[in-house]
Amino acid sequence: MKYIRGIKIGGLQQKIFNLVLIFILALVGAYAAVSLYHQKNLAEIVQKASSEQQDAISTISQNTMTAVLETSMVRATALQAYIANDLFSDVQTDVLTLQAFATELFAHKDQFHPHPFYEPDPAKAGIATVQMQHELGVDPADSEALGMAANMSEIMLAMFESSGKLNSCFVATADGCILFVDDRSDAYVDENGAVQPFAVRERPWYLQAVEAGELIFTGVELDAFTDVPGLVCAAPVYLDGELAAVVGADIFLTSISDYVRDTATDGGFLCVVDENGQVLFSPAETGIFKAELSEQAADLRSVENRDLADFVTKALRERTSLTQLEIDGREYYLVGAPMETLGWTVLSVVEKEITEQPTKALLGQFESINKASLAEYEKGAANSTRTVLVLTAVIVLLALTSALMLASRVVKPLERMTQKIQALGSDNLQFTMEDSFRTKDEIEILAENFAMLSGKTVRYLQEVERITAEKERIGTELALATRIQADMLPNIYPAFPDRPEFDIYASMDPAKEVGGDFYDFFLVDEDHLCMVIADVSGKGVPAALFMMASKIILASQAKQGKTPAQILTDANAAICSNNREQMFVTVWLGILELSTGRLTAANAGHEFPAILQPDGSFVLYKDKHGFVIGGMDGIRYKEYELRMEPGAKLFLYTDGVPEATNADNTLFGTVRMLEALNEAPEASPQQILKNVRAAVDAFVQDAEQFDDLTMLCIEYQGRQQPDATNTSMA
Repeated sequence: MKYIRGIKIGGLQQKIFNLVLIFILALVGAYAAVSLYHQKNLAEIVQKASSEQQDAISTISQNTMTAVLETSMVRATALQAYIANDLFSDVQTDVLTLQAFATELFAHKDQFHPHPFYEPDPAKAGIATVQMQHELGVDPADSEALGMAANMSEIMLAMFESSGKLNSCFVATADGCILFVDDRSDAYVDENGAVQPFAVRERPWYLQAVEAGELIFTGVELDAFTDVPGLVCAAPVYLDGELAAVVGADIFLTSISDYVRDTATDGGFLCVVDENGQVLFSPAETGIFKAELSEQAADLRSVENRDLADFVTKALRERTSLTQLEIDGREYYLVGAPMETLGWTVLSVVEKEITEQPTKALLGQFESINKASLAEYEKGAANSTRTVLVLTAVIVLLALTSALMLASRVVKPLERMTQKIQALGSDNLQFTMEDSFRTKDEIEILAENFAMLSGKTVRYLQEVERITAEKERIGTELALATRIQADMLPNIYPAFPDRPEFDIYASMDPAKEVGGDFYDFFLVDEDHLCMVIADVSGKGVPAALFMMASKIILASQAKQGKTPAQILTDANAAICSNNREQMFVTVWLGILELSTGRLTAANAGHEFPAILQPDGSFVLYKDKHGFVIGGMDGIRYKEYELRMEPGAKLFLYTDGVPEATNADNTLFGTVRMLEALNEAPEASPQQILKNVRAAVDAFVQDAEQFDDLTMLCIEYQGRQQPDATNTSMA
């Protein structure tokens, strides 16, 4: 051991110094090696975590997008099919109305005089006008049927003007003449001012209606004078088994074609397929979904792509779920919803690649952030390494404390970060900051970027959940509207427990969440019971609102002591005064005098009531119909009287009963309804309604209910005579 200039060389102090020096040098070397190892290991861990997180994001995003598509496409397609079907359903109702009027007219032609008719006048172009055409070689002056059919002029004119859907309505007689209403008078006159002949009995709608013997819809045809595509709803009218005329209405399909064309987006569109599997309307300009003329169009039910053929076949029968198909070498999502009235279907088509774009964009953004974060970290790590080498002498002086601090600062946060990244999964994508990550260097930057990316992912999923919750809220509000509507109608039975003169029961089952049918009954005074049953045009919320307004107006008019005819007349005036939506309601209203059984009633376009005959069976009472309420201002209604003896029953209903349809598109009809009534005509009103509903359910089975089903039955029991014995005893 020596001392040189006061410094001890050798000895325990030097050995300790040498030991510490060697330890520190070894520690510095080990630290450098460990740092390099951790940097490489961290890069691998980050790459692995990034890949796993990308897979999780891709899976969750794709599953979420598929679920959203399943919900939104199925509901949207069903809504589009419902809207389109509603157009043709209303036209069908109009044609059935014309058929009923024409049948009554020709059956009682001895009660009517020939009505004047006129040829098309070009000066009336643009004005709704009743006009006449005939076949070449036919003299309309010799047509008795044409003069009789002209008595329907005002009805057809009112129907045309009150509907925004009809392009014309007509009555074609069996002798080659046609009476029609439209606003295109100039289309039927040639350049010389002569009216062009019209081959009435050669038109497809005439031939098809006669051949079918019932209401039909034609395929898409070109109009004989304007070449505009459209279709015709027609029905035959028979007199004593002989064809008297064909009535109908036609619709130009330009608006539907334009609407379908406007649905085209980048990778998605709607198209309409007819009952023959041919594409009628589509914005596609090429490919299998391109709309072609019927003689050129392919039947999609018979194409080589069997998956597509099976899907189209199913979509024509029933609403489909979200289906993925390969078409023309590309993947598509498809949903179909049938249009029951015509047997067509609406297809919603979305290219799968479009639905994957949000996922690809999210993954691209994640990859970009990840690469930037990794590059930033690697840059910082390289700077740190250089700093460590430059400051090695300082680190040697700081000895073990500096080494331990550096290890704690660099290694432990990275290990903790790695553990949290590996713990992320599909149930938890949120990476949160911890105090150990706040190192004020690249480690903190990397941790913040991970936290930011996972936060964006969580917010994206939360937004999807919020949208789903909003849809559930709308469903809840519709359920509340259903309960409110039910509470508007009398629903407590027995309705008048202290009135033994009669027993009454009614029910209403809406086809949708809310409906347009309603019934009502109330005492006008102690001796008069007012009964109402009605059916509002249309479906859903608009019909429900119109129903409530109509119910209130009718009740307020009745409670003023007016007669049924005056009630309907005044209610019609009130509704027509502010009916911009041009909705209408069919109404049967009767007032029963409880002391005598005298029933005074009036009918505004509603179904025939059924009454229990003395022989103990129900039959239809074919009363005279007035025009519907809200259809035309200034209408005056007529009333009639019936005498109800004790034990007599009266059954009222809406068209949802006879028009209930099974899976084969067969109507329940009034014949089956009367059979159900006569199964137990002696039953109580409540049991009678249960019997009819059971018969309808057994007939319809699993087919969807498309119209409200409303019924009312009253049994008149008469004044109850006091017991003479009890009276004397009193």
